[in-house]
Amino acid sequence: MAEQNVTDLLLKFNGKNDAAADELLPLIYNELKRIASNYLRRERSDHTLQPTALVHEAYMKMIDITQVNWQNKAHFLGVAANQMRRILVDYARQHNAEKRGGEFHIMTLNEDIDKAVEQSTELIALDDALNELAKMDEVKARIVELRYFGGLTVEETAEVLGVAPITIKRHWRMTKAWLYGQLAK
Repeated sequence: MAEQNVTDLLLKFNGKNDAAADELLPLIYNELKRIASNYLRRERSDHTLQPTALVHEAYMKMIDITQVNWQNKAHFLGVAANQMRRILVDYARQHNAEKRGGEFHIMTLNEDIDKAVEQSTELIALDDALNELAKMDEVKARIVELRYFGGLTVEETAEVLGVAPITIKRHWRMTKAWLYGQLAK
């Protein structure tokens, strides 16, 4: 029943019903937080965003999106995963710019600094590779985003993309190999 409630609220929200947006968050909050936690688990240890803040920042961006006609809960979660990735990549780019002197800070020596810069650089490299992949095959790029970053299962990813789970498995295997080759350069 909760799945239908979410879909009903999303359809109301398409009609610009602000009350629907207020009712929606409590119904999907735990799933959004799970996605945010999956993203942040792969981030540097000194990351300033917490899962709750990432959920709220992504949600605020999503309720401002006017061009999307929400179809169902899976569609909403897929867009949420994309928004979270974008937010984290922006943070990583900003973090790297600051490390190169974009803003001057007095810092004490910390051995974790190199690791933090390396993780930010890896996230940016992965984002660049995913953007390149999206130019060639949008579906495969979305699969990586939903599975790797969003932590969605094969079945959840299939539902978001409207394809069979076996298709997700096949594309996932091929795409991981392609990404490995891109990132090993």
